[in-house]
Amino acid sequence: MQRVWVILGFLFAVGLLTAGVWSYGYRQALSQLSEKAEADLELAADRLSTQMQVYQELAVLMATHPVLRALETPVQQRAARAILLDVADKTSAVNMMYLDRSGQVLASAQPVVWPNMSNHPAFRRALQGAMGSAHGVVASSGDRTYSYAAPAFGDAGQVEGVLIVVADVQDVEQTWRGSTEAVFFIDGDGVVFISNRSDLLFWHRDEGQLGLTPPDGGAVDFASVLVGPHEVWQLNWGRYLPSRALHLMLDLPVIDMTAEVLVDVAPAQRLARLQAATVAAICLAFGALLYLATERRHTLAEANTILESRVAQRTHALTAANTALRHEVREREDAEAALKHAQEELIQAGKLSALGQMSAGISHELNQPLMAIQQFADNGAAFLSRGRDEKASENLTRISAMAARMARIIKNLRAFSRNESEPMGKVNLVQVIDTAVELTEARLRTEDVRVDWAPPNSPVYAWGGEVRLVQVFVNLINNAADAMSGQDDRLIRIAIDRGDKLAVTVRDIGPGIENSEKLFEPFYTTKAVGSSEGMGLGLSISYGLVQSFGGNIRGANLDTGALFTVELEPFTEHEVA
Repeated sequence: MQRVWVILGFLFAVGLLTAGVWSYGYRQALSQLSEKAEADLELAADRLSTQMQVYQELAVLMATHPVLRALETPVQQRAARAILLDVADKTSAVNMMYLDRSGQVLASAQPVVWPNMSNHPAFRRALQGAMGSAHGVVASSGDRTYSYAAPAFGDAGQVEGVLIVVADVQDVEQTWRGSTEAVFFIDGDGVVFISNRSDLLFWHRDEGQLGLTPPDGGAVDFASVLVGPHEVWQLNWGRYLPSRALHLMLDLPVIDMTAEVLVDVAPAQRLARLQAATVAAICLAFGALLYLATERRHTLAEANTILESRVAQRTHALTAANTALRHEVREREDAEAALKHAQEELIQAGKLSALGQMSAGISHELNQPLMAIQQFADNGAAFLSRGRDEKASENLTRISAMAARMARIIKNLRAFSRNESEPMGKVNLVQVIDTAVELTEARLRTEDVRVDWAPPNSPVYAWGGEVRLVQVFVNLINNAADAMSGQDDRLIRIAIDRGDKLAVTVRDIGPGIENSEKLFEPFYTTKAVGSSEGMGLGLSISYGLVQSFGGNIRGANLDTGALFTVELEPFTEHEVA
């Protein structure tokens, strides 16, 4: 029971703190909102005053125009109307009129309904020698206008006439109609005459009234609440006006109006709610953690005894599991080492298989130079016995060339058959293909297979291992020769294509690939069962070697023959680093 009272007391304290934070945050947010709204209201008032001042100065300037001083003849009156019309068009004024002292319109930019305007308040003010201003609504169109009247003085300083400039208030509103806050200007009669919310036009405020009354005099929802120094209106005046708004006022004696603004307080409320919710969440989280910590301490005390009794059992089980896991790890390491060794042996077997296929040709390539060396040696001895030293020297030179050819063949064979792994690095593809062609040259010549291989003039460097790449291309060349076995015409084309990746293509004109899906599977072969020419491992080994270099190998059928493409990463210097 005591625990329940503690929890309820804590929740009550959190509620009081949350309410206090909300109240303080709301007042602070309203203060910031008020500062911004006050600046926006001053900006809107200055903008309106500036725009109205343009028409005021226009009236003063045009009142002194010399053409308007003499309007006695119809020609002079037409000239005056033309000037007034031109200026009105350029300044977007609704109308410009010049009146004599009796209020008679002598010239105007647009036709007027009342030729005599002696009762116009702005005109009466201008007759006194001061700037007159007035605003009103055009009865025929409902347009709102603002008028400035400037006196035209004679040589003796007397008022000879009055120039009136009429401006369209709606044109002035267009410049700030996109403002997010509702701004409106109330004239001396308490009527909303200018606003960026058309719903508020012609609403009025009676003396002593806080809110506004619609033009029809009907009742509307309204309440005013003071939040500290701020006045907040609660209203329901249309979809384009906020339901709760901060209200600010600014007197504009220059144009005899009062500027007011309604700013939506929803952002301030959201901020206050967020702050209060954050504080409440922190307090509740702290209380929850404290409660959980207390409960956990009791629970741990109870569980500690049970845990101690199970530790010994768990320790024994973990020790046995650890021993079994280590044994399994050793078995996997041994299996991985055996697999790697088997792969190396498989690669070496592939090399020996390729050497076996080329053995007859290699034997011929070595026997032919040996016989030639023996013949040249016998001839050289005969030439020396006859004293023909030049001929003997030529034979010795030929013997040296034959010996160099045999040494090169044996060197390539020794490098190709070597059973060792080599690090990957910079490999000249041109040299690799030359070596592969040279290793298979004897067999290809014996079987009358032509090789179309035009090495590039400059080296082409790829990322890989030289000996294993030679094995790949030897396998591809031997497979191409096997595919064309029994044909009259036998041709192998080899080419290098430089792109984003280096691509080496080996193409034959044989019957093509029978089953491309199983092309790179181990022990898949198209040769006769029991054939000594291969076990179906060549392409599988080649595929694994190219993959280990980060490349790819694929085969495809053409209209005539098969095409194998080996893609390799080009070697760049930063790969070394």
